Amino acid sequence: MILSIESSCDDSSIAITEIATKKILYHKKISQEEQHSVYGGVVPELASRLHAVALPEILKETKPYFGKLKAIAVTNQPGLGVTLLEGITMAKTLASLLDIPLIPVHHLKGHIYSLFIEKESTLPLLVLLISGGHTQVIRIECFERMEILATSMDDSVGESFDKCAKMMGLGYPGGPLIEALALKGDENRFDLPVPLRNSPLIAFSLSGLKNAVRLKVEACGGAENMREQDKADLSASFQKAVTLHLLQKSKKIFAKEPIKNFAIVGGASANTYIRNAYKTLCQTFGKTLHVAPLEYCSDNAAMIGRYALEAYEKKQFIDPNKIDIVSTKKHQSGMLL
Repeated sequence: MILSIESSCDDSSIAITEIATKKILYHKKISQEEQHSVYGGVVPELASRLHAVALPEILKETKPYFGKLKAIAVTNQPGLGVTLLEGITMAKTLASLLDIPLIPVHHLKGHIYSLFIEKESTLPLLVLLISGGHTQVIRIECFERMEILATSMDDSVGESFDKCAKMMGLGYPGGPLIEALALKGDENRFDLPVPLRNSPLIAFSLSGLKNAVRLKVEACGGAENMREQDKADLSASFQKAVTLHLLQKSKKIFAKEPIKNFAIVGGASANTYIRNAYKTLCQTFGKTLHVAPLEYCSDNAAMIGRYALEAYEKKQFIDPNKIDIVSTKKHQSGMLL
């Protein structure tokens, strides 16, 4: 079995995955959403302190599996440095005490492998990764070769949902709140710009759209004076503009890429409106859409463990004393290391 740890942001999570069957034998995640909602976003130092409490509590429940562990896997990049450190410190200690290999896992690759939890992988594959920190299209030819074809020039999809929700006084995290409100709204009421609509660039940009939402909020008298219907309509209009932007750039990539399997991963991939839009787009281009189960869209240790299964077979281990923390948030086009 492999014990995997995830602490890249505000979710403390540990999983146990059986190597031979790929089955998840144990998985637990403790979210910090309630504690961070007071501040309208994640406070790194607070997140680190909460991980320091939650991770050891979860680990206690996994002790019955210790005798059968063959490796420890942990997220080491990208993410918040102070929160990554909590998971890495635990992983290094466990690997050293149990005298078993340590597997470093790139968080984005973990999201990709969330598609394959408890089953075989489907490769080659095109992936749209939309999360709180990233918006990217990645071509995966095989386990060793993943290339970023397009990325965001500024805000990510998840980040934009959170910030727009904060502008409207909705709370945190913003994605589920905006999606729920949008169901009651008129997506055509507010005329919001679709980013880079007339640009040949195959890239993503949401800062301009976010600013347009801010101006609409101000025109309504600010969050405190907005009617519930105003918020619903603006949520629906914003969600529509984001989706049109993603679809427009994806069409350009679909026209060039012959790979038939396409997937959406990351926390924002749980958005049903976006999923349905891509279902239609994939049908148009003759591609097969893959999505991760909803419980594995946001950060979790099960996806880290699934990636680790592949790394374990290839003996991609690291000396516990040499594992690095890479907290860089943005990734440019090119190879996903």
